[in-house]
Amino acid sequence: MALSLTILVGTMTGTAEMVAQEVQTVLEAAGHAVTIRMMDDLDAGVFQAGGTFLICTSTYGQGDVPDNAQEFFASLERERPDLTGVTYGLIALGDRTYKDTFCEGGIRFDQLLTELGARRTAELLKHDASSGTLPEEVAAQWVVHWAEMVEADSAHANNPDGENQRQAAGSPRITRI
Repeated sequence: MALSLTILVGTMTGTAEMVAQEVQTVLEAAGHAVTIRMMDDLDAGVFQAGGTFLICTSTYGQGDVPDNAQEFFASLERERPDLTGVTYGLIALGDRTYKDTFCEGGIRFDQLLTELGARRTAELLKHDASSGTLPEEVAAQWVVHWAEMVEADSAHANNPDGENQRQAAGSPRITRI
């Protein structure tokens, strides 16, 4: 089943945008429809129709979201929309040399989206800039698994009786965490 999703990008130096572009390439090669939107000039309305989103953001300063994401983040805090129709994943970029604020920009987005009712699929990807790995390569590997999890959750949500029939037939039960 092909996904249709939007990648929202918060960046200061362009690294998160580069990661988002690589992730888009991988997902589109797998048959998914992907749109990238920079967080500049976005507000809480971007989530109005629900859907699947991937947040790709860096951390700046003392654990802040990047400058281009500041107003978007503030609009979510201010408007507090009901995001129960939103499924998301999160790629957080940071540097462990700043141990107290490592990936805090992404963590703050994760906490706020969860508070507003959005449902995260899979663990956050936290990339460490001082690890010696390229964030776009790590994200390209991670997003394959994330997309599979989103597809599985979507299939289950669209056919809950089918899941029950498979379980009744003796198939192992899958527990989603």
